[in-house]
Amino acid sequence: MKTIDARQLSSLTLAYIGDAVYELHIREHLILKGYIKPDKLHHLAIRYVAANKQAAVLFKWLEEAFLTDEEISVVKRGRNAKSQSTPKNMSIVDYRHATAFETLLGFHYLMENQQRLDQLMSSAVHIIEQENNRDRRDKS
Repeated sequence: MKTIDARQLSSLTLAYIGDAVYELHIREHLILKGYIKPDKLHHLAIRYVAANKQAAVLFKWLEEAFLTDEEISVVKRGRNAKSQSTPKNMSIVDYRHATAFETLLGFHYLMENQQRLDQLMSSAVHIIEQENNRDRRDKS
């Protein structure tokens, strides 16, 4: 792949590729866990890629000082990006933070920082699975 300076791209362009990278990671994660039926895969994937889940991960990372100064700068750019579309079924706060989450992943992908990208995506899966398990326990 041709190297692109992700620092020069718009936040929404970074979020566009970050969304695809994260979606692929989640699909692979679910298949490796043994899920094979497309309908079940789609239903489970939503638990990981929904804007409120991505926003929750980002808040956790910020709370735990998990991000570098450069990453925080990328996140702020993504959060403040002006999109032409507005969310229909989610809060604007979750939407903007989900965009920031995807912007960060897109940044690392295009900068070819594979090790950090893998670390962030693994952390996101772990955080979301903990939250999903907590939600299931609370409902029972």
